[in-house]
Amino acid sequence: MFDYIIVGAGFAGSVMAERIARKCDKKVLIIERRNHIGGNCYDCKDENGILIHKYGPHLFHTSDKEVFSYLSDFTQWDEYHHKVLAFIDGKKVPIPFNFNTLYELFPHSLAERLEQKLLGRYGYNTKVPILELKQEDDEDLKFLAEFIYEKIFKNYTAKQWGMKPEEIDAAVTARVPVYIGRDDRYFTDRYQALPKSGYTKLFENMLQHPNIKLMLNTDFKEVLHFDKEGKKIHLFNQEFRGKLIFTGMIDELFDFEYGELPYRSLDLKFETKDVEQFQEAATVNYPNDYDFTRITEFKHIHPVKSKRTTILKEYPQPYRVGQNTPYYPIFTEENQKKYQKYFIYAKQFENLVLLGRLAEYRYYDMDDIVKRALEVFEEVFS
Repeated sequence: MFDYIIVGAGFAGSVMAERIARKCDKKVLIIERRNHIGGNCYDCKDENGILIHKYGPHLFHTSDKEVFSYLSDFTQWDEYHHKVLAFIDGKKVPIPFNFNTLYELFPHSLAERLEQKLLGRYGYNTKVPILELKQEDDEDLKFLAEFIYEKIFKNYTAKQWGMKPEEIDAAVTARVPVYIGRDDRYFTDRYQALPKSGYTKLFENMLQHPNIKLMLNTDFKEVLHFDKEGKKIHLFNQEFRGKLIFTGMIDELFDFEYGELPYRSLDLKFETKDVEQFQEAATVNYPNDYDFTRITEFKHIHPVKSKRTTILKEYPQPYRVGQNTPYYPIFTEENQKKYQKYFIYAKQFENLVLLGRLAEYRYYDMDDIVKRALEVFEEVFS
């Protein structure tokens, strides 16, 4: 009945399904555990008529023209430049840390001196990872690095990941660098926009094809069986000879054969406030105060007239199998070694393709996973 099976209806699975169905004219079955498509990008209107992102804010940004052009086949866009404030020493200041933040937090003469030293050392409009800035010998720059590290990175990282920045892969801390300039935008990519009718509508358009069959509310283990001895895959108790594209947790796929891979999860608390606007920006981070990491107000992201507003507080927590949602793989050397065991084992199944944040145990932004899916499609069908 089907040429391809895809587990997961997020960006990874949906892009692959669309390409296979449209470009190859093959039949695809998508198996999705949740009762909706779109993965963590799923959005919907709440009781206040405000479009919310059910699994936390997702702001699309990319410098990849091919990715933006591909997604533009399924949506129109609203231009959107995301801005974030951080609550530091009683003030809400712009982040990533930049010259505007510098002058808001320090006396003018000190800020001016630090600005000149940063310009002399790194040049204008550059980005510096905080762990690199901490290596400076200059006393003023060392002071600044320690201040930024202590006030912005250290406690936020401890809350978000449950560990110190030094214990996490440098690629994670480098994602939010120090900006040597005055650009207050959280992202600096060439294309920054939101789907005009929301992400869910984008996914609906992507998957609207007669060759694509969706099974929602279905755990893949209800319909798929792995013959570990014969290295074969069975669908509905019959051997499946097509390809399986798996975007879920690789450790769950193989029944946690080598132990659980750790993830960070989030306890997401939505609140309605009886005010037209709750905060000054779409997102305000709280590195040092409270147990949540940030508050997002969705009316800044999707403007709508309403006497009420909807906010979201995010409380990071460990992932527990079957109890909450795995959001972020935890990048440590030990975890990568465990993942490699699963990866090597998976290669024994000739018709299995691993794709996505959970299957590849790595962090992808939305544009990254779209690009990765397009690349894997070309590899598989080249």
